[in-house]
Formats: sequence, C-alpha cells, structure tokens
Amino acid sequence: MTKFTDARSGAAITVKVTPKAKRTQVAGIMDDGTIKVQVAAPAEEGRANAALLAFLAETLGLKANQVEIVAGLSSERKLISLLGVSPADVDAKLVPPAKKDAAPKRATKAGPRAKKK
Repeated sequence: MTKFTDARSGAAITVKVTPKAKRTQVAGIMDDGTIKVQVAAPAEEGRANAALLAFLAETLGLKANQVEIVAGLSSERKLISLLGVSPADVDAKLVPPAKKDAAPKRATKAGPRAKKK
C-alpha cells in the first residue's frame, strides 16, 4: 500500500512526474510510496504541471479546483493536495494492481518416460 497522508478534508500525495511521455498515465509506485506519473505534455511554461493536475482530477473524479500542487512546482517531485477524496480512494484509483506472479512455464517437449516394471 502506498503512503498517503489523511487530512480532514482530503489527502496529500507525492508524485514524480516524467514529461514528454507517449501518453499520460500512472507508471508505478516507488519504494517510498511516491506515485510515478508520465505526462505527454512538455515541461515548458507549466504545461506538464497543468497536464498532471488535469489527469489527477479526471482519474480521481475531482473538480480542477480540488487538485493543487503544494510544493515542487518546478521540480520533478511534487506534493499534491487532493480535496474531497480519502487516501483509500486515491489508492484504489491511482495505484496499479500488483503484478501477479507468472505461472511456471511448462516444458514444451516431454522427456523420456521411465518404463513401469
């Protein structure tokens, strides 16, 4: 589970943003609970920040004025304030499901069988 701060009126999350991606999406969770988000917009004139806020608002079902960058405006790591949403809702909507262990591969060729006596 990620590390979200529960506030009286919402949640606060840390995000690491990668601009100029192929598409805007959640790219994973870092060991410290920071959410990695790739945005298609470039980091010019606040476009990546605007794309990040719009993506978070849409994904979490919030209005634009309920999502705000509190710290890290010009940094790749940002502290985001989310009003009107619980940390559990953020976890459910933003955190990608854990990858399940892949089933063991089956042998493609059968080896020699032992004869029964």
